[in-house]
Amino acid sequence: MEDNREKPRRIPRSSAQVMALPRSWSRPVEWSFLDGRGWLLNNIAREIEQRRLFPWIAVFFGIGIVLFFQADGQPALWAPIGASALFSATAIGFRGRLAVFSALVALAALFAGFSAGVIRARCVAAPALTRIVITPVTGFIEAVDDRDGAKRLLLRVTEMKEVAEAERPTRVRVSVRKGEGLSPGQLIAGTTRLLPPPQAAWPGGYDFARDAHFKGIGAVGSMIGQVRQVDPSTRPDRSLWLAARVDEARNALTERIASAIGGAAGGVGAALVTGKRGLIPEPTNDVLRGAGIYHIVSISGLHMVLAAGTFFWLVRALLTLAPGRALLWPVKKIAALPAIVGATVYCIFSGSDVATERSLIMTLVMFGAVLVDRPALSIRNLSIAALIVLAREPEALLGPSFQMSFSAVAAMMALVPLMHWRQIEKAPATLFERGFLWIGQAMLGLVTTTVVASVATAPFAAYHFQSLNPYGLIGNALALPLVSLVVMPSAVLGVLAYPFGLDRPIWQFMGAAVSQVLDVSAWVGGFSGSTMFVRALGVVALGFLSIGLIVLTIPASSLRWLALVPAGAGLAFAVTPHRHDIFIDRDGAGAAVRGKDGRLTLVGRPSDFVVEQWLHADGDARNADDVSLRQETMCDAGGCVIGAAGGRWIAFVQDFSAFEEDCRRATVVVTRLKAPPTCRARFIVDGEDLKERGATAISFSPEAIEVRSVKKGREIRSWSRTETLQVETSIAREKPRRTRPVPEQDLPEEDLSTGEPD
Repeated sequence: MEDNREKPRRIPRSSAQVMALPRSWSRPVEWSFLDGRGWLLNNIAREIEQRRLFPWIAVFFGIGIVLFFQADGQPALWAPIGASALFSATAIGFRGRLAVFSALVALAALFAGFSAGVIRARCVAAPALTRIVITPVTGFIEAVDDRDGAKRLLLRVTEMKEVAEAERPTRVRVSVRKGEGLSPGQLIAGTTRLLPPPQAAWPGGYDFARDAHFKGIGAVGSMIGQVRQVDPSTRPDRSLWLAARVDEARNALTERIASAIGGAAGGVGAALVTGKRGLIPEPTNDVLRGAGIYHIVSISGLHMVLAAGTFFWLVRALLTLAPGRALLWPVKKIAALPAIVGATVYCIFSGSDVATERSLIMTLVMFGAVLVDRPALSIRNLSIAALIVLAREPEALLGPSFQMSFSAVAAMMALVPLMHWRQIEKAPATLFERGFLWIGQAMLGLVTTTVVASVATAPFAAYHFQSLNPYGLIGNALALPLVSLVVMPSAVLGVLAYPFGLDRPIWQFMGAAVSQVLDVSAWVGGFSGSTMFVRALGVVALGFLSIGLIVLTIPASSLRWLALVPAGAGLAFAVTPHRHDIFIDRDGAGAAVRGKDGRLTLVGRPSDFVVEQWLHADGDARNADDVSLRQETMCDAGGCVIGAAGGRWIAFVQDFSAFEEDCRRATVVVTRLKAPPTCRARFIVDGEDLKERGATAISFSPEAIEVRSVKKGREIRSWSRTETLQVETSIAREKPRRTRPVPEQDLPEEDLSTGEPD
């Protein structure tokens, strides 16, 4: 009997995936620019199939942290925790509807990130100085760093005279000119000159005060006179004892490596192993930056992967020497365990900085995936690592280390597989052909990863450092093979041989490779334009470029093409950056004014560090001691006057006698003194304003004057005389005290610890 039943219609797999979605996702969407077959729904189905929704949890967690740092004051803890719990519970109830469930999980992650910021801020809360003091201090040495013939100490304070206990910092960082015999764990006493951790030199610049706050450092400065060792009446607590012992061991190994190798190569070799970079001469740092390979001296992902990979390869190679065991035992999983232990020990020994801890977490997640038979390198594992890092240290999200590392790794995971080496049809027959093919594949992989990582990290480098290294591809292509194949394996072997006293030949062998790296860096850094200074990117440009990078790397489908929209917007803002016309130091010691020629002109005596920050933010390659910085100024004993664009005159007042004339002629008056109430300049920034604002930047436009400050954010003032007078009269001004200007020798010096971040 013939079967008249209708045969089932075959449904394409892509359509079946869409039909399998909940009803709220399966509604047809009409897009004029699509092919009419559900482009959007097909791509969403692929994202679900590839499990690419999970990484967005880390993205929204980070958005919550960003919102926390935008909040005023100290937010309540119950509000974000309660909101996160509420959205989490609601998400469980709507788990059958994917669209609603995903939105609720995203909101729960956002408020969880906000909660992490609140909890972290409360855990690290500690007193910080608010004024400059010269006082005797007693404290335990927690860490010692060598710096150009001096030493920099991290002290855990036990006693500080002339400072109330409620205002006494827990930790201070001080420099000592003669620090012979000082070692971690000692209790020392001496007179110190301390000042509050300096805030950013300009709105949007590197904020050392924020980083110091999260490290528990409440003051910075220097020790004056003799430093004496004191016998402690009580033993230091366990955490201090452990930190001191680890730092002491790091210093001993650093000195051992530096003395075995010698010269600049010795300082670089020691930094590669212990993370102590104080022995690297500054010209060598400049050479490495010019070649685009300065990242090799900062213990981060490259070092952690190479160190853990060396342990992994050694153990796996030894186990495979016994064929029977290699076939029966899970050799790969067994080798992952020593790699995990080795990476953890390496992180602790290298100082456990933020970059090192982040790299350790990523490495542990990778080897943990090996233990549970999961892909080691995936966006999902990277998201897990990001969640762990941000939950532990939410402030890391704002730093260049986190941003550049995760952007580089995410870009390489997402884009490098798309540019893989094409398989040749005919396998190489001879040993020479196989070797040539292997070298070609290795070089192509190195070039591809370097290009992808450089492009992904360029926006963050331009935002934080205002510099780009266009020849970094050449520098990395020539230097990284030596670092990967010779330097880091030698470092692992040297550390293993160090307890036996057989490490000196290994360090010398490693030093020869480091010397070659420095020679390559000097050659590449000598190219014209090896370091390009660019104007600082604005937050809007960086935000759009970051969104574009996220949309490009997370999706596995054609949805990644949507990244062109935010990336294009970010580039549009990047090529037209906002330019400040006046930079004012946080204490009024000096200012930089844009002259009629369009370049900055310097007045006063700001520190060289602050001046370089201003110049870099403006994309200016000049040094702080360049004589052209003061050529356009007209100065006398009372102050300076500079002619700016648009016929405006900017006055920098240093003596009360100059107020009468400058207030009558100048458009803007800048002074660290207290301006008299009779001053009728269009805009005044005096000592009282700087106490409220901190470092300030001013921009001119035909309609208004824009003021950005570190403490008060962005303000717009109209050029209208009426409105200006209303703003000025709203600020109570007392009559000036007829006192002499602050002598130059009393100005607070810039602390040595405000160097560039890791």
